Amino acid sequence: MTIMPTPTSTPNLSSQPTHKIRELASCTVKSPPFAYIHLTSLTTAPHLPPPGTAELDITPSASLDALQVRAYCTSALRQFLGDTGAAIAVDLLALRGADCWVRVPRPDLGAFAAAITAYSGVAREGEGVMILQLRACGDWLGSLLGKAEESELWAP
Repeated sequence: MTIMPTPTSTPNLSSQPTHKIRELASCTVKSPPFAYIHLTSLTTAPHLPPPGTAELDITPSASLDALQVRAYCTSALRQFLGDTGAAIAVDLLALRGADCWVRVPRPDLGAFAAAITAYSGVAREGEGVMILQLRACGDWLGSLLGKAEESELWAP
């Protein structure tokens, strides 16, 4: 019994679809160079509550300016980390009422967050103590803005 080889067909190159889309370059950002922080200014009552009461009277501050935020952050970083903390680059991105958004180098985010939350605040004469509350932080500014706007969306 003889087996005859079957003729193989050669593919017709003209029948295959041609792709005109070519990827010229691609880039994946795995670790962004900066981190973003959303801070809110709060003011405590000028007097301490009597012993045994549950909470301090904390209200949002009227508004912030760039010098206040810069001085507060520098003071908090200097108290927490000394001159090394004062050398951390802090960029003010936006101020809106009592809210502000800042940018720091990504490796310094943990130190910045610890310094801001550990700082006891700045006493103002007759107004109480001003503190900056860390509302949110992350690698992408868009996600922080989304969180802030989301809380305003569902407020009654």
